[in-house]
Amino acid sequence: MSERRLGQFQSGATTLFCTIAQTGQILDVLHRPGNAHDSRGAGDFILDCLDAVERALPGVRIEARLDGAFFSDEIVSILSQRRVEFSMSAPFDRLAELKAWASSFRFVFIRQTRHCADKGPIQLDLFVPYETGCEFKVIVTNKTTSAASVLGSHNGRGSQEAVFADLKGDCHMDYVAVRRLHGNQTYLLAALLAHNLNRELQMATRAPERSTSKKRPALWAFQTLATIRRILVQRAGRLTRPNGRLTLTMSAGEETQRELLALLAALPDAA
Repeated sequence: MSERRLGQFQSGATTLFCTIAQTGQILDVLHRPGNAHDSRGAGDFILDCLDAVERALPGVRIEARLDGAFFSDEIVSILSQRRVEFSMSAPFDRLAELKAWASSFRFVFIRQTRHCADKGPIQLDLFVPYETGCEFKVIVTNKTTSAASVLGSHNGRGSQEAVFADLKGDCHMDYVAVRRLHGNQTYLLAALLAHNLNRELQMATRAPERSTSKKRPALWAFQTLATIRRILVQRAGRLTRPNGRLTLTMSAGEETQRELLALLAALPDAA
């Protein structure tokens, strides 16, 4: 039985991302000029990502979740021809394009009742008034499971937003470093490498805490870089040489000592 990897494709203002759901790492990124349309280069980018995964893991089964920026006959056909099990958000304003599609695909139309809080000024009372409304969503997919299963799997891509939050908050990915494209591309790659390395070190020193479920969450409960910095790096200490042996001396703390020793013990086995 081949291992299943789940890729998630996300578009930003100028950048396309491909992440691995089970690890929350960035597989690849396409950094583009600010005037690029969301779909520019998307087909080639997806093909490159698929080729990279299949070279590394021959015979692997691949799933993909994509946001509405990738919605097109070309992208859907690419995924179908490559036998990728996919789900993709379909923007309502682009459904008219379906008349020109040459192939048939499964569309799942979903209406869910939501309680919407009134965000405007309200009279303070014993309760906060809510309005009941409907939320509509359309997903194009080649999955053959139930509509509820397709929706649950597709909604799991929301965990990708937490990855971007970590990248922006801990790796400063949202910072425009210089005025040149290549400089900002280099800065972005450095942020992504820091994020991936943080995840890789945690996976190398801990067993997975979760199993694969419908939403395909990350298999590890990862600590953010900010947490790692506070626990292991940003701590008062000094280097001393008692009996000529270089020693890191820190304030007493059983939890910190336990985590440091556990990491040091796990690293040789991981290497």
